[in-house]
Amino acid sequence: MADSASRPPPRGDAILIAAQSGRALTQAARRSGLRPYVLDLFGDADTLALAEGYRPADGRFGDGLAGEGVLAGLDALAATADKPPIGIVLGSGFENAPDLMARIGRSHRLLGAGPDTVRVLKDPLAFAALCHRLAIPHPAVTREAVTDRSGWLLKRSGGSGGSHIRLAGVGRAPAGAYFQRRVAGTAHAVAFLADGREAAIVAVTEQWSAPSPLRPFRYAGALERAAHEASVLSAATLSRVTAAIAGLVAETGLVGLASADLLVAETGWWLTEINPRPGATLDVLDRRATPLLAAHIDASLGVLPRIEPAPVDAAATEICYAAAGYAPMPPLDWPDFVRDRPQSGTCVPRDAPLCTVFAAGPDSAATRDLLRVRAATLRTLLATTEEAR
Repeated sequence: MADSASRPPPRGDAILIAAQSGRALTQAARRSGLRPYVLDLFGDADTLALAEGYRPADGRFGDGLAGEGVLAGLDALAATADKPPIGIVLGSGFENAPDLMARIGRSHRLLGAGPDTVRVLKDPLAFAALCHRLAIPHPAVTREAVTDRSGWLLKRSGGSGGSHIRLAGVGRAPAGAYFQRRVAGTAHAVAFLADGREAAIVAVTEQWSAPSPLRPFRYAGALERAAHEASVLSAATLSRVTAAIAGLVAETGLVGLASADLLVAETGWWLTEINPRPGATLDVLDRRATPLLAAHIDASLGVLPRIEPAPVDAAATEICYAAAGYAPMPPLDWPDFVRDRPQSGTCVPRDAPLCTVFAAGPDSAATRDLLRVRAATLRTLLATTEEAR
């Protein structure tokens, strides 16, 4: 395992980023000394402030990015750089598009999981079969009609963020969807770096949801505990999860920063899916001495970095969903703890992601409390602004 902390990232180099929301990756790129050229759906104010170049993407949040516009936008961004970008990092929005990933890879070096890896990991039946072969606990999946519908969920293949998950309905799963058996447990994610042969665990995060009437399982936020706190997973469970991740990496050739979603109960644990990309916990985790995107690039190129200790304090983020639609978004003096800030004048539909709230504290309880206070402060600011219009 190489020590990437002794090898500085390629400072000043251009890098392409494409994602549904590219702000976290853009911020991580700047921390790594890179100049990010970004394509995403939102064009948030802080993304634009951080990006060296920007192009809007076609698509809808939760459904991914539209193909031809992505290809043209990335080529246009690359053409504006003073020298060819070192490659491209793909965030959310490509889980169900390995063919599009392959087309992107013909023009720009993929720094992260390749299309063949994503094709296996995000195909629900292929992934379930792989887990079964490797003796990894994974909820049963099917596309056929289920009799006990209360015991099954309907998910979209390659979906992200939880907004696509529903209770199972009547008949076969619709095209592009599947049923997954419901299992008990609390949600956690294990972030790891992989070089295609082996993996190294970065951190374990606790996760929670923000249910709405139409989206009962949508993702809300995540927290990494402080270094002095007991791990949220037992040593035995973490050991088994680590072995499962290692097996999947060796079988699929997964590279870069990725995460494993778990449901953990007293009686055991279930691996629900692998996210083969930097994910929603990037803000929480990118607090080590070595920038996490630099470690992602190293791992993607076959050099597995040394994993650094967790930061002393805890950190958490939570997505703030729009309680009401904003058309247009009013000018706001955003607090420093708010990220993914929509530009004034843009349209934010009701229940769509509005922004992200960040908090850090001496332990997980204090951090959760601060996160709640900051979320309430933001809601008050939004309500006051609306009343003044």
